[in-house]
Amino acid sequence: MRLGLALGYWGRGPDPHHLELAREAERLGYDSVWTAESWGSDAFTPLTWIAAHTSRIRLGTAIAQMAARSPTTTAMHALTLDHLSGGRMMLGLGLSGPQVVEGWYGRPFPRSPLTATREYVDAVRQVLRREGPVEVDGRFHSHPYRGEDGTGLGKPLKPITHPLRAGLPILLGAEGPKNIAQTTRIADGWLPLYWSPTRTDAYEASLTDLPEDFVIAPMARVTVCDDVAEGLLPVKAMLGFYIGGMGHAKRNFHADLMARMGYEEEARRIQELFLAGRREEAIMAVPDAFADEISLIGPRARIAERLELWRKGPVTDLLVLAPDPHTLRVLAELNS
Repeated sequence: MRLGLALGYWGRGPDPHHLELAREAERLGYDSVWTAESWGSDAFTPLTWIAAHTSRIRLGTAIAQMAARSPTTTAMHALTLDHLSGGRMMLGLGLSGPQVVEGWYGRPFPRSPLTATREYVDAVRQVLRREGPVEVDGRFHSHPYRGEDGTGLGKPLKPITHPLRAGLPILLGAEGPKNIAQTTRIADGWLPLYWSPTRTDAYEASLTDLPEDFVIAPMARVTVCDDVAEGLLPVKAMLGFYIGGMGHAKRNFHADLMARMGYEEEARRIQELFLAGRREEAIMAVPDAFADEISLIGPRARIAERLELWRKGPVTDLLVLAPDPHTLRVLAELNS
């Protein structure tokens, strides 16, 4: 199981420690470093900055949001950074949800997410392969544009710049069972939002007949500390926000996922409290058991014991949300 460093997205401003953590991860032998975006900082610019200050570690977006860019624009970002980094780029993509897509990007959330994802990935792969002009006549993506409000003058184009790698890896952040199953067919890897090594049956039906070398790369908060309950608080805060605030009461993919993992009553209670403005109560309503099973928190010996559960399953890459260089070093030693 390879290790990656997940830096997430910025809060109020750039984290002054991200570059330090990325360089330390490279020194420790971590395989990859990943950035994210929501409705603030973007995923590609910080990754480019990290690329300029490292030499070996692979570079991934976990995730870049599809609604933020047309597929050809995303492909341009990926092929450009792949050239500048010497072939280290991995493109992680995700649809996000209706609240973000329509509220922030001002675009309609696709009524058929699987179709929209297929069309998007198809266009990106056409750019990267550069076998001919990009042509997609899809329900959600059209290259050239064929809408009634267009001029009709668009022509199929292929990238001026020759991509460094036609097979640049594409990974998808998928949550629903059908979306995960499709991911195994059209992508090179899957970026699970929550992964419990004791509940792999929650995904089993979607992960049959995996292609060779298919990547499964979940994120997990890792903290070496003496007090497990205190160490779990940032995990619970993250879960409270995603489950309670990243979606509508009637359509929240994160809450639905928690429910499928055996915590339906708790997920709905978290939503209820968060949407009522009782955020602290929503965070405290996150069960310690759930926060604990999707993370690695506690003294070194406890993390070592629980890490074995992650190593026994189908996970190929563990993307570590780690707050400090000491935790990075401990995990590298335990995984060696």
